[in-house]
Amino acid sequence: MLQNRLSPVLDPRALARDMSNKLLIDGAMVPAASRKTFKVVSPATQEIVGEAADGAAADVDVAVKAAAKAQKGWAKLAPRERGRLVQECGRLLNEHVEELARLITLETGKAIRTESRVEAGVFADVLVFYGGLGSELKGESVPFKPGMLTITQREPIGVVGAIIPWNVPLLLMALKIAPAMVAGNTVVVKSAEEAPLTVLRACQIMNQVLPAGVLNILSGDGPQCGAPLVAHKGVGKVTFTGSVETGKLVYAAASQKLIPVTLELGGKSPMIVMADADMEKAVDGAVIGMRFTRQGQSCTAASRIFVQESIHDEFVKRLKAKVDAMKMGDPLDEKTDIGTIISKQQFDKVQAYITLGEKSPGATALKCSAMPADKNLAQGYFVQPVIFTGIANDNRLAREEIFGPVTCIIKFKEYEDAIRQANDTEYGLAATIWTKDLKTALDATQRLEAGLVQVNQNLVVQANMSYGGVKSSGLGKEASLESMQEHFTLKKTIIINLS
Repeated sequence: MLQNRLSPVLDPRALARDMSNKLLIDGAMVPAASRKTFKVVSPATQEIVGEAADGAAADVDVAVKAAAKAQKGWAKLAPRERGRLVQECGRLLNEHVEELARLITLETGKAIRTESRVEAGVFADVLVFYGGLGSELKGESVPFKPGMLTITQREPIGVVGAIIPWNVPLLLMALKIAPAMVAGNTVVVKSAEEAPLTVLRACQIMNQVLPAGVLNILSGDGPQCGAPLVAHKGVGKVTFTGSVETGKLVYAAASQKLIPVTLELGGKSPMIVMADADMEKAVDGAVIGMRFTRQGQSCTAASRIFVQESIHDEFVKRLKAKVDAMKMGDPLDEKTDIGTIISKQQFDKVQAYITLGEKSPGATALKCSAMPADKNLAQGYFVQPVIFTGIANDNRLAREEIFGPVTCIIKFKEYEDAIRQANDTEYGLAATIWTKDLKTALDATQRLEAGLVQVNQNLVVQANMSYGGVKSSGLGKEASLESMQEHFTLKKTIIINLS
């Protein structure tokens, strides 16, 4: 039994206040060394719900040193024992799913029913999944030479610096901290400025189980907190999810220390719908794939939908009807399907892309759903989902990551043209093909340039599904045994002369 066990707090505003002005370092909730804070604003109402501790280089230094000290003892635990503790964290977090869902809804504007509650549950599931893989940290026996026993073994790297985004912060934090800790590393997390409170609470809950210093979390901006974490001499591995531009900066900084880096970056994921596809399933797949319930704020969003010309008009009609039926409103309301954009900066960016699309020659903007009628939400960052038709694949809307509820439906005649256009992008994170023809499906899985290709489905990332992109979409894999072994351990070769 845990002593002083934390009880779930179902009032998200009270919890946000309790999480304010705190970092979690060496097992303790402490303010930033500077005592500075920054405001956390609900994007649905513009209400200031809390203040996050504004961490900087001094806090990074304390956290990394605490993690380095804890790592020595953590690595000496049997891998299955580390896994057992991480699994215990997952089971404990299952008791807090509802409070985490409400808090993440408050600070991100995501709808609690369609998004936040699901994410909180998956967070716990990822920890349980990785906790069961402790015994899989295996080496190899190498037939090098008679009379010599040659083996390899997996060893932890040390301290891992993890930088997470705001769109699905719990899930993406879990995909970094769980494999890192089970592999014997300790972790210092830098949260996103827009969503620092829920992940802090999650780490506080986990620290009831974990030894002090194994899991630490900081909040602050990129230049003042994230950059010092990447550059710190005590950090031996960096794992980052975010934009391509920031990812390149992280990669360049880490290269100065020659340390390994995992990058999960942007996407402009194509969805190809052949004329023989099951129309209803493909339309549902577009709704799910575009992540409309997350306001399109997803790296894998199906923001380019290539539809064969004979079914184009019917597909557009059905898709618009589906999205029209979705309700925008208070993210904490169980009836709401679609919440808000995360911040004013992102809101303005999305609106600028919509305006650009509306001014594009030959383009048609189909606005879907309806803005909330509640006057209390009038200042919220709500954006109606937009389906564009008549947009060419070389238009900026089809080439740049919008990270909002905007998709382009692009008409094509022949399969070869669809494949060519789908691959004509700097990104390569995810792709889907919708067809009843097995030959076409198999061909597409081989030729689509993406790290994750699905046929007749558009599943979101989940445990045991290796995930990661190619081209500008990143380096490395997440969510799998492979990611733990290849990205959070070092391989050592040992040769014993038996002669």
